[in-house]
Amino acid sequence: MAIRIEQIRQVLEEVLTWEFAADSVVSHWFRAHPSLGIRDRGEVAEAVYDVLRHLRRYRQMAESGVGNAVKRLAIQGAVSTIGLERVLPVLDQGEQAWVEHVAQIDPLSLSLPIRTSLPDWLFIRIQDMPDVEALAQSLNEPAALDIRVNPMKADRDEMLADLTRGNGVRHAPVATPYSPWGIRLRGRPAMNKWHQFEHGLIEVQDEGSQLLALLVGPKRGEMVIDFCAGAGGKTLLLGALMRSTGRLYAFDVSAARLARAKPRFARSGLSNVVPVAIEHENDVRVRRLAGKAQRVLVDAPCSGVGTLRRNPDLKWRQSAQSLYELTALQARILASAARCVAPGGRLVYATCSILPEENEAQAEYFLANHPEFELIDAAPILAARTPLQIEGPYFKLRPDVHGTDGFFAAVFERRKASVAKVVADVAQDEPAPEQLAPSEPVAQA
Repeated sequence: MAIRIEQIRQVLEEVLTWEFAADSVVSHWFRAHPSLGIRDRGEVAEAVYDVLRHLRRYRQMAESGVGNAVKRLAIQGAVSTIGLERVLPVLDQGEQAWVEHVAQIDPLSLSLPIRTSLPDWLFIRIQDMPDVEALAQSLNEPAALDIRVNPMKADRDEMLADLTRGNGVRHAPVATPYSPWGIRLRGRPAMNKWHQFEHGLIEVQDEGSQLLALLVGPKRGEMVIDFCAGAGGKTLLLGALMRSTGRLYAFDVSAARLARAKPRFARSGLSNVVPVAIEHENDVRVRRLAGKAQRVLVDAPCSGVGTLRRNPDLKWRQSAQSLYELTALQARILASAARCVAPGGRLVYATCSILPEENEAQAEYFLANHPEFELIDAAPILAARTPLQIEGPYFKLRPDVHGTDGFFAAVFERRKASVAKVVADVAQDEPAPEQLAPSEPVAQA
């Protein structure tokens, strides 16, 4: 156990520089220590992520201790995830006295931002939300693993039966309550080795993210754009709902992310995906599609506050300044993507954030500056396909209420009377969309 605490300390030393994302640091450290078994890795990772979730509170508790400051954090993480009875015997007398002192502190004696380990920049932005303490506590709870079936290749009930009989049984698979394609698993299975994954029958995707596809509502034969496609998770579901017909552009500024998506497209059996690496939101490749797409999804770069259950380091790596920069970028991306929407077409703006600046404020700013669009109530769109009840007009999910990551979406429709605006946009463009060459080959079934 003394060795385990030292391992946790070593990883934390690297993570707390905030130079790289925590999952990248942990993965790199494990690769550098290949002799560690599955249980060893699990204990180290769980303790490190526990510290990241509760860092502000643990740091306050550590002030009363002695010795190396990061080791004191490692001890608290180990006590929380491995257990006091295993950790206490390997501590020296001073450390034991400190741990026992910390155990006597009533959490309710601490202020809410310290008790729930929220940085000030984040707490002031959520403090007036309903049931703020439940929300803050939920952001510190580890998330279950959500997967979904590929609608082109699998049926959810049949997949549930298959997983229950086979490799997923110890992960207690259950249907997600809202998404018609989702399955929730316990633990962290090595799913990339499952035959269902290798054959493109299932993919990892949070239930909230799956529901965005219902808001986009793509139809067969349409032109659809996933404007910030990333590694392609949402693209895959949109393509499957289109039954691999029409044309589905996957835009992203990172060619590396699109390259990582390529094997996923191949496994899925989709042949209608056109991955396009763009330099920025106003790339000529974007302008060439002005007024052409029936559906455009903008899953915008954001603070990621809604994903803190999975990425707790984000609350320490983000700041008020980075949030300001992100909101400016979001507004530019949304305005550029809107140009691609055909008259009568649908534009969906989404984030994995719960912050009004990135969500409602962006939607209101967009409408004020784009009178050719109108806001569509998301509630009836979802009601037709899912039992989820939302107030509307926006789509909003919270982990404490819905058991998903925090999500937001606004649905806009371009007025058919805005043809003149579209014509003006198209006039400055050059080749037809058919001449838009993908940055990578289209995946074939």
